[in-house]
Amino acid sequence: MWYLCVFYHRLLDYRKPEFESLADLFGSFDDNNQPTGSRSLEWKLPLHHHPDSPFHFVNLPSEDIARNIANRSILVKGLYEIWGEGSSYEELKEAINSYPDDRKLPYLTPDSTFRIIIDSFGKAMNFKDQTARIQAMDYIPFQGRVDLRHPEHKFWLIETDDYGSTNGLPPVVDKRIFFGREIGGADRKLLPTYQLKSRNYLGPTAMDAEVAFLMANQAQAMPGKLVYDPFVGTGSILVAAAHFGAMTMGADIDIRVVRDGRGPDCNVWSNFKQYGLQMPVSLLRADNNLPPWRPGLKEFFDAIICDPPYGVRAGGRKSGGRKLLKGVVGPYTVPDDKRTGHIPSTAAYSLAECVHDLLDLAANMLVMGGRLVYFYPVIRDSETLDDVDFPKHPCFKLIASCEQILSHRYSRVLLTMVKIAPYTEEIKEAARLQHLDFKENHVKWLEEGNLHAAVFSPDFPSSDDQDTKGLKESKKKYRGKYV
Repeated sequence: MWYLCVFYHRLLDYRKPEFESLADLFGSFDDNNQPTGSRSLEWKLPLHHHPDSPFHFVNLPSEDIARNIANRSILVKGLYEIWGEGSSYEELKEAINSYPDDRKLPYLTPDSTFRIIIDSFGKAMNFKDQTARIQAMDYIPFQGRVDLRHPEHKFWLIETDDYGSTNGLPPVVDKRIFFGREIGGADRKLLPTYQLKSRNYLGPTAMDAEVAFLMANQAQAMPGKLVYDPFVGTGSILVAAAHFGAMTMGADIDIRVVRDGRGPDCNVWSNFKQYGLQMPVSLLRADNNLPPWRPGLKEFFDAIICDPPYGVRAGGRKSGGRKLLKGVVGPYTVPDDKRTGHIPSTAAYSLAECVHDLLDLAANMLVMGGRLVYFYPVIRDSETLDDVDFPKHPCFKLIASCEQILSHRYSRVLLTMVKIAPYTEEIKEAARLQHLDFKENHVKWLEEGNLHAAVFSPDFPSSDDQDTKGLKESKKKYRGKYV
């Protein structure tokens, strides 16, 4: 059945991938013959709407699945069973009256309670206009009692105005009005509850709560699943996964973060305690370059979610120290009397090496069908996202790439990959060769680790560059797309 999905007008690239991940989680795809990660929903735009519009129609197999998706999503404002739509209120009335009675009457019974809510996009509507529109709906045979606080059924009258693109929103060529019954909507109360400024233990690279929840949804975190973050930091991503009931586990190379924090009541563990969440299974001091897993251990995690260090706000580190890695000094053993409180030496860890190790870890440790969700940085010169050569691995299929633009030159892309093949020695060697080819053909900052200089360098095309002008004119910056 077709439902109207109204998104919050933010993080536009994230909306459909999050929705489709949740649709897959709640059983929207029954065709088992389709390969993992290749399934997608059927979408269509309302008449005269731009692709960046928050209004989309989506085809879902049942109302229960629609409700589960809407209630769990972060970016879905509401899912509605549309009783009618039109370019005018006369067209709307005709469409509602034509809607089958067997679909309407069960929600109009005398023993039910209801509420009509007026909403608009691209325009403001005062209380007087809202009241007039509600009173004009008297042709619908409501027999129940109005309950503004806890109604059994909510009905929405949603209006879009006919405006151009001058107000910073995606243009609507013609006015459109929708009326329908609410199926479900996102619980945005999560975001003020988990906002970083109220977090007990916070670090400089802590993941924003909204994005952390989106990552957890992309990874399909749920009870019974084990989620791992190899760059756990202060645990923001795992907090979001734990909120959805998943078991969590994390690791970080800095022992001061995972062991000490800022004291016994201000550490990673206290963040979980603050929200009453299930504590992590374990927090390890571990190096992504030298995994601590015993030989033969594989297919252990259901999802790996992380934000690898790029070298912008924080640089990657690996064990060994510069002198040890260069061969100036030999390996050493820490004496027993100095092991307590010992902090191992580390050296720079390039992004290319970090991503290769991450993909290798995920290929070995994820179950079949498990998901790897991580951010990848992009220098935005004149290329579009379609031109970016993302990391690849024979074990994985890339199913979503969601761009978040952070400056005129720099963005990060949330990549969601699904494991589609077992990890074998042959695949390991193929992945190594693929990685070497990737490094050789990619931009210079990836291997040399100078992303910070590339991001903040003033040397970029001037506004007089005709190619740059054409790029800026061809890609409209609608409000909400670049937050």
